[in-house]
Amino acid sequence: MSMKLWRVLTVGFIALLFSSGRSDKMVAVEDPLISKDPLDQKSWVDSVFNSLSFEERLGQLFMVAAYSNKDQKHVDEIANLVKSENLGGLIFFQGGPIRQAHLTNYYQAQAKTPLFIAMDAEWGISMRLDSVPDFPKAMTLGAVQDSELIYEMGSQMAAQFKELGMHINFAPVVDVNSNPDNPVIGYRAFGENKQLVAQRAIAYMKGLQDHGVIANAKHFPGHGDTEVDSHYALPVIKNPEQRIWDVDLYPYQELFRENLMSVMVAHLNIPSLDPTTNMATSLSKKVVTDLLQNQMNFQGLIFTDALNMRGVAKTNAPGEVDLKALLAGNDILLYSQDVPKAKAIIKRAVEDGMIEESEINRRIKKVLKAKYWAGLNEYKPINTEGLVERLNTPKTSVVTEELYADAITVAINKDGLLPFKQLDLKSFASLSIGDDGEEFQRYLSKYTKFEHFSIKKAADQSTHYNTMKKLEDYDVVVVGLMGITNSPRRKFGIASADMELLKNLSKRQKVVVVLFGNAYASQYLEGLDNVVFAYENNNITQELAPQILFGGRAAKGILPVSVSDQFIQGVGGFLPGMSRLSYGTPESVGLDSKILDKIDEVAGKAIRIQATPGANVLVVKNGKVVFERSYGQLEYKSSPKVTSETVYDLASITKVLATTQAVMFLSSRGDLDMNKTLGDYLPELRGTNKENLVLKNVMMHESGLIAFIPYYVKTVQNGSWRGDFYKPSPEPGFTRPVSNDMYGRDDLRDSIWNWTVESKLLPKSGGKYKYVYSDLTMYFMQAVVERIVNQPLNEFMDQNFYEPLGLYTLTFLPTEKIPIENIAPTEDDVSFRKRQVQGYVHDPGAAMYGGVAGHAGLFGKANDLAVMMQLMLNRGYYGDVSLMKGQTIDAFTRLQSSQSRRGWGWDKPDQEPGKGGSAGDLAPKSSFGHTGFTGTSVWADPENDLIYVFLSNRVYPDANNKKLLREGIRTEIHDIIYQAMGKSNQ
Repeated sequence: MSMKLWRVLTVGFIALLFSSGRSDKMVAVEDPLISKDPLDQKSWVDSVFNSLSFEERLGQLFMVAAYSNKDQKHVDEIANLVKSENLGGLIFFQGGPIRQAHLTNYYQAQAKTPLFIAMDAEWGISMRLDSVPDFPKAMTLGAVQDSELIYEMGSQMAAQFKELGMHINFAPVVDVNSNPDNPVIGYRAFGENKQLVAQRAIAYMKGLQDHGVIANAKHFPGHGDTEVDSHYALPVIKNPEQRIWDVDLYPYQELFRENLMSVMVAHLNIPSLDPTTNMATSLSKKVVTDLLQNQMNFQGLIFTDALNMRGVAKTNAPGEVDLKALLAGNDILLYSQDVPKAKAIIKRAVEDGMIEESEINRRIKKVLKAKYWAGLNEYKPINTEGLVERLNTPKTSVVTEELYADAITVAINKDGLLPFKQLDLKSFASLSIGDDGEEFQRYLSKYTKFEHFSIKKAADQSTHYNTMKKLEDYDVVVVGLMGITNSPRRKFGIASADMELLKNLSKRQKVVVVLFGNAYASQYLEGLDNVVFAYENNNITQELAPQILFGGRAAKGILPVSVSDQFIQGVGGFLPGMSRLSYGTPESVGLDSKILDKIDEVAGKAIRIQATPGANVLVVKNGKVVFERSYGQLEYKSSPKVTSETVYDLASITKVLATTQAVMFLSSRGDLDMNKTLGDYLPELRGTNKENLVLKNVMMHESGLIAFIPYYVKTVQNGSWRGDFYKPSPEPGFTRPVSNDMYGRDDLRDSIWNWTVESKLLPKSGGKYKYVYSDLTMYFMQAVVERIVNQPLNEFMDQNFYEPLGLYTLTFLPTEKIPIENIAPTEDDVSFRKRQVQGYVHDPGAAMYGGVAGHAGLFGKANDLAVMMQLMLNRGYYGDVSLMKGQTIDAFTRLQSSQSRRGWGWDKPDQEPGKGGSAGDLAPKSSFGHTGFTGTSVWADPENDLIYVFLSNRVYPDANNKKLLREGIRTEIHDIIYQAMGKSNQ
């Protein structure tokens, strides 16, 4: 007989009538335990079965608890039970993955029959083990509308199980949580809607079972409408049978249609299903046999809930409860408290005719059949080398991030406040209650300027009053409500006084509350205008919530439960994002994190060879920041470490993120024509050698301007300042800061302008000027911009770019806004200023010009530069701000020169194939960016929607340190990013 024919016949024989309890919906149900090779499966089952004595066979019906964080006595006890009782399996609880793996290998080596290894891991193995991250809990998954993501979670969970040699996950919970006061299910359920529960449960189950791990639906026939925890007592459910069929059994019916492999029967008392006084469903033949197996035709494995739970253990002695569970129809007795005693009692029951030996044998073969399906016919020990790394894969991180992101629910959004708009017209504060909310506050600050506050949960009246006073001057207060518990009886950890504080704040300003915890806690938020559900409190949700608030991501979650009149099941849904940056994992955008990790080696080398004391590297792909790391310190000597908040002197990046931006802005609006001359915009240049210089040639560095002018030389004598130019403290006529304790003449800017205008031009060659990179270009373009807008460049950029974009640390004159300790020092200027420069522009000419020059003077963080470059890739849009036309960006960033690799203002990769110039060799020729003398670099790649930022203070303490350039540190890192995309030089 062919295997295909055997399969067809087998399915035919086991096809059973399945209905909703009456006879209205009849479907064929396939035995879920049948493997892909039923002939070999049957042969293995028979072989193992026949090799065992009856007493040894009985052991297959028991699974006991094992821990990897207990002492040797526990290990010996488990090993003895495995050997002496031929246990069917173990269910592991608390411990660590490496310890559990070693114990599993040890226990399996002691077993005559391969052991089932199981875990109650509803939100992943982290529920029991250290060293691995959580997957979202069921209520969070209930808010997720994309079932494919939940399937992916199940598949990743299955991969972890298989790495640990485990075969059964006692999940998903399929209880329809229709009672908000349920003390034991609550957040462990997908929600209160039976269709939603079934849909999520099927995705979870298939993710497990399609990848070789047995799923287990619990707690049959439904633990969703209780107010008692069955761990401590026997809950009574008084719902009529029809209601149980209509609601609680619905998810099971749907799962059975999809070949669910196992069910766990709960310890509940449901008189409508079995009127016997105090009868637990797990011990009821009417429930386990008549209902589950006969009426619902379930043919998979049936587990009891843990037999040590007070719901049954309180009224049934060890051993006796095992027999009752077996007589009810269960296949596997979970967490038996006395296996030898239970086996003896069961043997006696067989002898007394209470249960047929043939029936026990049928169940034993059923267990063995499931073991074959799980691969125990070809058992292999666990490979513990690199185990933790294999449990924590990038794919797992991606799925977890996407699930948490898709779950976040904007439940109330009065007047469309979210996502936040017009950032420059609002002042923002955050308040964390019950936790410091460090990550939450840090990510809020990535979008705009925030002042952050935090108070303990249930703080006293004085603290609340002082908090009200501190927050009174802010337009918007974003509240992170943390410290939430899962106890309905304790109001989920919500303090009434804290809620009163929020309601008082809401009366005078915009308040947005993000609930980091159990959604049922929202009943105490009734009446607030803006409420967002994050469902859980961890670093991931704290990082994601700000992205939703500011439109870095769209909000997609729906509330899976009804809590109050205001918060009902189904609120929320899609809220579009605003094309602001988001933050996530490299693999979520197709980059290989292991290859990106090579950046650490290159950055480490730069610090080791003292090419720079520290650096920040940031990578954006598809609008998502996927790599942001800080290296080294602010100085070589003992000093603060570089962080993502470190502000750097950007040097010549000023040219493209200040002056060129302003020129593009004006060009896009028709206020500036690149074909006109300097003399057209600056009348004072008429009659000079600069009058007829065309703007586009100026910005291509092909207008005859000399490379630079060492202006400071004119103001020093015999190695010291000239007293007629500088004073050590401000005094009348000397109020222009050049550095700390150094003030220049008020007319110093005019002197520099005159010297610039009077400078000679380079000779033409062949009737045109050659390409010479010149700082003077941006002195002139700054003047053109300021003349058109009638405003200083820094003020214009603040008002039109930086503040509307939320970039409060991208600025000229940083010491006016930023603590000096957050700014990386640059050169120990022995030639001019005679002091260590920190917080003042490194470029001497820019410093003499007042700190605001077209070619230098801009300071910023890596994230600031990423926003500006994303504005370019978004073709002039970012958030709710539209600053220029896409055609303008195309014109300025394309190759404009026939002599060099330059656009207008922007640098480009070397156009020779295989060479990158200031960019990496692998960067497409369409890329555009710029570098800075202080050791900075920024590049955008429109073909791959990629941004690369490198910031350092390589000029500390000596600007003559050329190691960063000589070693190609910046370009090597740029190429690593492309390698992480799968690009190569081949």
